[in-house]
Amino acid sequence: MDTISTEVFFLPDELGRTSVSIPAGLFNRCRLLLTRCQYEHIFVPIRSMQYLAVIDAEGIIFVDSQAYAVRGGEGGRLILLTWQFRPELRPDALTMPVPIEVLYYHPQAPAIQKRLLGDFTKSLDILEARYRDQGCEARAKKVLPFKR
Repeated sequence: MDTISTEVFFLPDELGRTSVSIPAGLFNRCRLLLTRCQYEHIFVPIRSMQYLAVIDAEGIIFVDSQAYAVRGGEGGRLILLTWQFRPELRPDALTMPVPIEVLYYHPQAPAIQKRLLGDFTKSLDILEARYRDQGCEARAKKVLPFKR
């Protein structure tokens, strides 16, 4: 059995939120990755933005891999925005866009969101190829509140 390493992330106060839809193909790929791996979290490096996405059953968190903070003796990266899946609004067809809530935790998050769809999709391509060759990573996430 693999030893699971745990990554710590800090959740700042919410600055805003919006409802959007993501392409069904992107949502389906995230769900498929989760079912193919025996772990609860999938870590997706988005190298073009120097971000990290962490997928789980409830949604995706996006963190700046360079933004590190320490609180209460624990260090971790700051969450910039999250995509929360909305199961109650999920369409019946596998090809229909999927509604999500985007929660912003950083002043630049709306601009970051615009770029994420394309860069995140490209990063999933790379990760899927690596997982085919090497298998899934044994990593978990721990999210703590971050009060400024």
